[in-house]
Amino acid sequence: MSRSLTVVSGLSGSGKTVALRTLEDLGYYCVDNLPVDLLPAFVDSVGGEAYQKLAVGIDVRNHHADLGNIGEWLAAVGARGYQHRLLFFDTADEALIKRYSDTRRRHPLSQLGLALPDAIALERQVLRPVKALADHVLDTTTLNVHQLRKRVLTELEAVNRPGLTLLFESFAYKRGLPVDADFVFDTRCLPNPHWDPALRPLTGRDAAIQQYFAGQAEARAYLEQVRAFVAAWLPRFESESRSYLSIAFGCTGGRHRSVYLAESLAAWFREQGREDALTYHRELE
Repeated sequence: MSRSLTVVSGLSGSGKTVALRTLEDLGYYCVDNLPVDLLPAFVDSVGGEAYQKLAVGIDVRNHHADLGNIGEWLAAVGARGYQHRLLFFDTADEALIKRYSDTRRRHPLSQLGLALPDAIALERQVLRPVKALADHVLDTTTLNVHQLRKRVLTELEAVNRPGLTLLFESFAYKRGLPVDADFVFDTRCLPNPHWDPALRPLTGRDAAIQQYFAGQAEARAYLEQVRAFVAAWLPRFESESRSYLSIAFGCTGGRHRSVYLAESLAAWFREQGREDALTYHRELE
């Protein structure tokens, strides 16, 4: 496996923290707010057999003069044998102002005595050299937390993996179908752990729920048949020019049956050597 470094940057309030947490869930060793001039020392210290994939958050909290030299530090990382990419998250001013108003958080540059619109304008100016070097610029103006996480999984992570990435996702029918799913399977025909008071607070990720479905003949048959279907047709999709295939499972609340099926299918494909099998649970994120 090649060693890689992902730098996550962008405007404050644009979703950088969500992106870093998503990468951490994918097995990245993540550090937020790293001084940019420490990038080479960071990969020297942390990189190695234990951590092949690294990610750091770099933003306006850095010394502003150092941000202008980010290309120099990335070149030093590349000279150490690391593949690197720079992700920049952007958001319209109006959306940023609303997010700060909703969360009551302070902008990092407010300590300069600036009004919020002026702080955002200064931040854009300071981060201009970083944005200019970005491999991907993602506009998060219209995205909520769940949509942003899925975009990181699909557009930013899946495209950087060789071959076809499998994305197994769960959802609740009461909130509508995922519009970008390639296949949708309805699991509402299966027994529902919701009606067991001891199991209701749990999710399909929990061992008790997994044991519950393992003891249900209908659930075992459903799992085996869907698994056989996906495995049989996967080679045909791999021959197409696409980066990922999305298989979605829906149930009433999106917490038990659908999550269990998505997790079980992803685990099985990983056991077959498909490390690119990812999961996304819309109602749990």
